[in-house]
Amino acid sequence: MYPGRWGQVKSAGTSIREPMGDRLLLVAIYAFLAVCLLCVLYPLVYIVSASFSSPLAVSSGRVWLLPVEPTLRGYQAALGNSQVVVGYANSAFYALFGTLISTTLTVMMAYPLSRKSFYGRSVLTFLLIFTMLFSGGLIPLYLVVKNLGLVDSRWALLLPQAMAVWQVIIARTFFQQNIPDELVEASEMDGCSDFRFMLQVVLPLSKPIVAVLVLMYAIGQWNAYFDALIYLKSQSLFPLQLVLRNILILNTSGGGNMDAAEMLRRQELADLLKYSLIVVASLPVLVIYPFVQRYFVQGMLIGSVKG
Repeated sequence: MYPGRWGQVKSAGTSIREPMGDRLLLVAIYAFLAVCLLCVLYPLVYIVSASFSSPLAVSSGRVWLLPVEPTLRGYQAALGNSQVVVGYANSAFYALFGTLISTTLTVMMAYPLSRKSFYGRSVLTFLLIFTMLFSGGLIPLYLVVKNLGLVDSRWALLLPQAMAVWQVIIARTFFQQNIPDELVEASEMDGCSDFRFMLQVVLPLSKPIVAVLVLMYAIGQWNAYFDALIYLKSQSLFPLQLVLRNILILNTSGGGNMDAAEMLRRQELADLLKYSLIVVASLPVLVIYPFVQRYFVQGMLIGSVKG
């Protein structure tokens, strides 16, 4: 389109060409993004290929892109261990109920803090942020958990880290921007209680932030092992991550009377198990993420665009 003699817009047969500088910049951006993609994608491809390769090929460094001497020995050794199955069940339990408890507590804390009519919200917000800067440390936390009788129980992995301050701040910001005060006042005029308003109005309008909270807490619970290492003693309660850690340690350490051939075989198997266990532990998260990715992106952009 181009203007005519009297200002009319006429159609042009050729499209507008971008300046050479803009095209070079666009090519440079695409090249940079391609390099970043390769840097992120190659380790994933290498891990999957190494998990399907033979132990000798993995330990000798012959695996680069595709599997070498393909075998399922690593997965057979990992999944054939009964502790791995128990760890899977425990991690699923911790992820399911831990996410439910954490998301519920976060929403119940964040929504009142988002309302201007809530008395004392500034003080509570300050106290929450204060805990992000200062904490009692690991030993006082362990003593609290021990005195509550939670050591060597499932509650030790569900309650001490049930609510994260950063997630509360994100949820509070979402409620402030998407639940207007006029909607609250209209519900009060209709005789709607706060609890009913929370269930029937706030939660249906907050699917993006709820999905973000669920994903954050679920991944955190699934990958957590340090709390289990501290609080749990019974192997029947170990999550998957702690079980995999113990398997790697047992396969890499040997007695003093072990010959060199046996030590080499264990080392090769440990190198193969390392990659197989990474795939086994990451698979549930990779399966779940595509279903909540849309809400995750929408929720993480809270406050980035002002209307």
